[in-house]
Amino acid sequence: MSQDLKDKAVTYLRTLENHDWKAARALCAETTTVWHNDGKGEQSIEENIAGMEGQIESIESMRYTVTRQLSQPGEVLQQHVVHVATTNGMRGEVHAAVYFRFDDKGLITRIEEYANFIPAGQNT
Repeated sequence: MSQDLKDKAVTYLRTLENHDWKAARALCAETTTVWHNDGKGEQSIEENIAGMEGQIESIESMRYTVTRQLSQPGEVLQQHVVHVATTNGMRGEVHAAVYFRFDDKGLITRIEEYANFIPAGQNT
């Protein structure tokens, strides 16, 4: 089950890379909540996906590289780097630690993301 949940966490990221918002939403329970360390509080999964969808026009490319995953029943904690390029030429990486909680059906019920953007050319 742990490997299955790890795979589901990665599948969620791949749907985001591919701008497949419907598939991303389908991996989540109806009541899924999302929290980021941006000080804005919690969001519903619908609000979170709508926010990503609204920003996608400025994104030329986005690729996730998972660097570490830890799991226990119903939970996955992972580190990843999002390599981002925007249409205005900005390049950089989002270094993140993300917690995923799953229900008994294997659907995501909670996402917590601690992230920091680092522009290209800065030491990481």
